[in-house]
Amino acid sequence: MQVGVLKETATRENRVALTPDSAGRLMRSKVEVVVQSGAGVRAGFPDDAYTALGARVAPDAAATCAGARVVVKVQPPTDDEVAALEAGTVLVSLMRPGQHLPVAQKLSQRNVSTLALELVPRITRAQSMDVLSSQSTVTGYKAVLMGASELGKFLPMLTTAAGNIQPARVFVIGAGVSGLQAIATARRLGGVVSAFDVRPAAREQILSLGASFVAAESVSATAETADGYARAQTEAERASTLSAIADHIKDVDLVVTTAQVPGKPAPRLIPETAVQRMRPGSVVVDLAAETGGNCELTRAGETVHAHGVTIMGPVNLASTVPFHASQMFGRNVLTLLQHLIGKDGTLTLDPNDEITGAMLVTHDGKVLR
Repeated sequence: MQVGVLKETATRENRVALTPDSAGRLMRSKVEVVVQSGAGVRAGFPDDAYTALGARVAPDAAATCAGARVVVKVQPPTDDEVAALEAGTVLVSLMRPGQHLPVAQKLSQRNVSTLALELVPRITRAQSMDVLSSQSTVTGYKAVLMGASELGKFLPMLTTAAGNIQPARVFVIGAGVSGLQAIATARRLGGVVSAFDVRPAAREQILSLGASFVAAESVSATAETADGYARAQTEAERASTLSAIADHIKDVDLVVTTAQVPGKPAPRLIPETAVQRMRPGSVVVDLAAETGGNCELTRAGETVHAHGVTIMGPVNLASTVPFHASQMFGRNVLTLLQHLIGKDGTLTLDPNDEITGAMLVTHDGKVLR
């Protein structure tokens, strides 16, 4: 059986879906791996790193997809990539279900089965396949570095011949994977860190990382859904949260926001009136920029300067750390493929399987979600 690895063509995308290490492990299961030439170069993995482990390099997307039973990539496929996929192929990639319906329709018309990596179920046996969690680790880390670079202050306390320098105050909104990594990174850099999340379980996690927990009175026992995400707040809950956040960030130097609700626009937690109260020179790094932003002034892909505050709206931040982001992404994909491919190299795509069925977007000529 053959697995094809496509080169990413999307703007700002530097990752590769399968690194040489993961490809090598996959080939131990009687699987042939074909990599499009240059697929890993921007992530630090040249073609010869793949061929040294036994993979074959193809010159273009069409040659990579020819004869492939499974094709893997990071971003949703382009029209040209869809056209290169053969009938019966299984495509594994991010798909943003609901946002790319025309792409899904074209895939179904070509009888391609598509597994969306965003839809890996939150169950124990699928944790090692969860690309959203692995890539959120990268974004939480990089967000703090970006904010620290933009901030006109040191993060740690310093004792110098010119006197003592007080540490910067960092506030993280949302304590999911990216938020917890942001807390840990800011702590390692010496900042005084505080954080907020509406979910009760997040309090212990925040405190365990050495940060203080803000606005405990805004936490609801029913704020967490069955799959571990925060639910949308009621108007009363939202008013309490906005008031607590606005009161806290006026004394903060760096704010990292990570709050998102799956399938919905990001909750608006920092209105312009709150930005106006912040210290001059403060920085906001909004990791929810791609889904509308947690800050009213955020613009996706841009840096905005308003009221003496810098608001950064990075997009596809994981791609700016492509080496390790690709390694983590590739291991997630490898684990998924090992779930689908038997030791004899045969592929089983069972819609009734709790992992496979939850991820299928197109199958048997139909768009499922």
